[in-house]
Amino acid sequence: MMIVMKAEASEAEIAAVVRRVESVGCSAHVSQGDVLTVIGAIGDRDKVGGLGLEGAAGVDHVVPIQKPYKLASSQFRKGERSILEIGGRKIGGENFALIAGPCTVESVEQTMEVARTVSEAGVTMFRGGAYKPRTSPYSFQGLGQEGLRILQQAKDETGLPIVTEVMDVRDIEDAAEVADVIQIGARNMQNYTLLTEVGRSGCAALLKRGLSATLEELLMASEYILKEGNENVMLCERGIRTFETGYRFTLDLMAVPALKALTHLPVIIDPSHAAGRRDWVEPLSLAAAAVGADGIIVEVHNDPENAICDGPQQLASESFASYADRLERVAEIAGKAVSRV
Repeated sequence: MMIVMKAEASEAEIAAVVRRVESVGCSAHVSQGDVLTVIGAIGDRDKVGGLGLEGAAGVDHVVPIQKPYKLASSQFRKGERSILEIGGRKIGGENFALIAGPCTVESVEQTMEVARTVSEAGVTMFRGGAYKPRTSPYSFQGLGQEGLRILQQAKDETGLPIVTEVMDVRDIEDAAEVADVIQIGARNMQNYTLLTEVGRSGCAALLKRGLSATLEELLMASEYILKEGNENVMLCERGIRTFETGYRFTLDLMAVPALKALTHLPVIIDPSHAAGRRDWVEPLSLAAAAVGADGIIVEVHNDPENAICDGPQQLASESFASYADRLERVAEIAGKAVSRV
């Protein structure tokens, strides 16, 4: 249920409604907009309906939310888009997030060179993998805590917020000390324990769509983070498995307008993992910006031919500035501007 408060509702009236919702064993999530405050009542709808909140002081009206994902639903924000603020940068609405960096943190020299390159090109955030999910257990798994220390060095020098992936709940605390955004990879989209703990960490989350996940499954996964009181969630389309064998994954650009109709959360596109080859990354990036995505997360390397992992899909540092310029121009046509400090 969604309880919409009157514009003039007082803090005391809002708190009273929250207490009544919680008194029947349901949880109450307060979302305060510029004009209205909305309280999302999560739990047994019949119990909430029996409270008679329509006549409560400060309540304007009560709306049942039909979708199984309550907090992620566009109904919860009454048509308003969520705009996240991370490290002084805004994501969502008219703000376009350009997130770039290497697939894997390999060394101080490699990471810092890429960080300086993308920073000079005016990106929104810096991405880099300290922990790496690999298909083979014998492949490079990332530098772990040493990788986090290198990312901290890049953050200190460039001032860019950090995006890095976490696969294990035991690593969340260490990662959150460095990262501004914790990435949850496609293979962990339905790792519900991890989602819950990331929600409790308070760190912003970038949630990638599973390889064979529906949009509803993606949104239900986001609900695990949101229900812990963490509203800073971005969704990421990174390509899904279909019957097509001519390329790595099918980048579902239709997901952008579809998710915009279903949810208030920002939608990010990952063209690197969808394409699997760098010459296809730019056209997919431009298409994503044109269709209204709220941002791009792209892989960049100073020597992609000799990268430890995913070299073929990483853009070369030397060409990144021109790529970023073309992407920004398309984003502007779509009514968005790259978010910077």
